[in-house]
Amino acid sequence: MKWKVVAAGFVALFWTAHPAVAQTDFYNTDKGRPIEIEDAYPTERYAFEAQLAPVRLERADGGIYSWGVEPELTYGLFPRTHLEVGLPLAFIDQGPLGRRSGLAGIDVSVLHNLNVETASLPAFGILGEVLLPVGGLAPERTYFSVKGIATRTYSWARFHLNGQYTFGSQAGTVGTSSVQVLSRWMAGIAVDKTYPLRSMLVTADLFVRQPLPTTEDVELNAGAGLRYQLSPRFAVDAGLGRRLTGADQGWFVTFGSAFAFGIRGLIPVPRQ
Repeated sequence: MKWKVVAAGFVALFWTAHPAVAQTDFYNTDKGRPIEIEDAYPTERYAFEAQLAPVRLERADGGIYSWGVEPELTYGLFPRTHLEVGLPLAFIDQGPLGRRSGLAGIDVSVLHNLNVETASLPAFGILGEVLLPVGGLAPERTYFSVKGIATRTYSWARFHLNGQYTFGSQAGTVGTSSVQVLSRWMAGIAVDKTYPLRSMLVTADLFVRQPLPTTEDVELNAGAGLRYQLSPRFAVDAGLGRRLTGADQGWFVTFGSAFAFGIRGLIPVPRQ
């Protein structure tokens, strides 16, 4: 019954939705859409972006598959600031132990862009994220992460730097789902190339992460993907990557779609 209420809420939002300025949504790279490293730019103020069932499938070296879906809703809350809420759902193959599935937490984050990029200064952003212990596959406690982001644009490409740190004890269950991979720290770089006339972006990244259980080895990961604008309000993305080092090396693929819209009642009417 709860899921029916949530679905009805989404239908109501779309029914009252009005076009948002989203013709360049393909230009905005979010975490996992399609790579791990993201840019410093939030969703525009008063605009919504619904990430419609983005999927991540992983295959470990032993041939064990796990996959997850994390629908998210983002809202441009303030100038250069957005709020995002995600519901990660995980489906895990445990080999002889069978399979597990369920909600892997509630993910709430706020991204703020600190400045407009200039000829001499990159764009900087800061992101705060909280993973709440809700659901059968969620961590046993709340984890808070902070991330610094820098984006530098050239005529031929854009570059992005990300650095993230997660606070909280590693005791207990800290990462049983393929959707929420908890790291003590993460650092990486990405490059992308846009093709505005085709409404397409091609990107690749390289990053290292320390799993939250710090007894595990540091992992080196590489990935690549693309984003494509199908219509002014609808974009799709796909990615492919590999965990190159660490205890559990393997491949992963991602696929997602996003629908951007606005609600007239939330947009202030300019005074005459």
